[in-house]
Amino acid sequence: MIHYPRPALAEEMVAAMQGKAAFSDAHNGLFLAAPRRTGKSTFLQMDLRPALERQGVVVVYVDLWADQRRDPGALVAEAIGRALQPHLGRVAKAAKAAGVESVTIAGAFKIDTGKIGQLDGATLPDALRALHEAAKAPVALIVDEAQHALTSEAGEAAMAALKSARDQLNRPGAVNLMLVMSGSDRDKLLRLVNTNGAPFYGSQIQRMPELGQDFIAHIVRLIEDQRPDVQPVDTDALLVAFQRFGSRPQFFMEALGQALSPLAALSTRFEPGVVQAARQRLTDDEAQMASDYLGLKPLEQAVLWRLLEQGQRFRPYDAEALRFYSEKTGAPVTAQKAQNALETLRQHTPAMVWKSARGEYAVDDAGMHRWFEQCLAAGTWPPAGSQMDLEQGALPRA
Repeated sequence: MIHYPRPALAEEMVAAMQGKAAFSDAHNGLFLAAPRRTGKSTFLQMDLRPALERQGVVVVYVDLWADQRRDPGALVAEAIGRALQPHLGRVAKAAKAAGVESVTIAGAFKIDTGKIGQLDGATLPDALRALHEAAKAPVALIVDEAQHALTSEAGEAAMAALKSARDQLNRPGAVNLMLVMSGSDRDKLLRLVNTNGAPFYGSQIQRMPELGQDFIAHIVRLIEDQRPDVQPVDTDALLVAFQRFGSRPQFFMEALGQALSPLAALSTRFEPGVVQAARQRLTDDEAQMASDYLGLKPLEQAVLWRLLEQGQRFRPYDAEALRFYSEKTGAPVTAQKAQNALETLRQHTPAMVWKSARGEYAVDDAGMHRWFEQCLAAGTWPPAGSQMDLEQGALPRA
């Protein structure tokens, strides 16, 4: 996979996180949202992390999506513990090897060497303070897919603890703990910042700048260097194709590889093949979502419809919601039946509904919202042939 470096963007973010950018709140936490597969994680690890390290910052990176079977809170704690280990020093390492229960770091902080990174060991604020003091450097914690922390009580507690650590370690003119929270779904990530009970209430979600014309220009240069026979490459056509791929580099590069392969045996230009592949990908994605929706039972369709329509205003069991379900299914619906339908949608493979530890719901795949809006605009919602249509006759469209 080709990495397109974005050093200027990374340096700009680092300056903001250090409190050097006017009118920026990034020193209190940088919250970045970007759709899946658009290069967010690659940027965090290959651009932002090195930029922070060049400034002498100790970086802790954890991806909460990497192991969804593990509790998010434990994953955060363990990542901090692993980062702390190299800074314990010879005395602490010898104590750990000898089975000594705790060591004192920087003359002030006692850390249980056997429980670093565990929630029943040092608290997260204590562990982060110990890391800062032992390393004698600022610390940056990058939590990728941070919205996943909201799916468990321990994950929520970890987010609250990180906010507490930030407040303890930072002061005017000295940012000792930088927090980066990224997510592939802006609506879910917003739940970290948009209510009085949210751990980072008041912070702003920033949209991660997508790859665009500069990325395509970079790819075109690579193509023309390696394949002089296809010069000049139609940059505009490739940009259109990339955008139709949802600005997702992986799918775009796969299509490029196929179009430029000697096995493609192209008799004309390769660019139309890439554009066609993008068009087909979009058609396939929409067809898959329609198929998934049509495969649901009537009540499950109604619940998902309501969730897509209401977004963060979704209240699954209020009177209006129950009336909506009844109208769409043609039968009375109780709160218990609606709850059962939601649970079925959560257990669907892949999951169609996401639930936070506080009982908040969201569509699992943010792309379904775009599909829903497109169908509404085109007057094709709900998809034809749904179980509702089959069981009670065609219903009026939304």
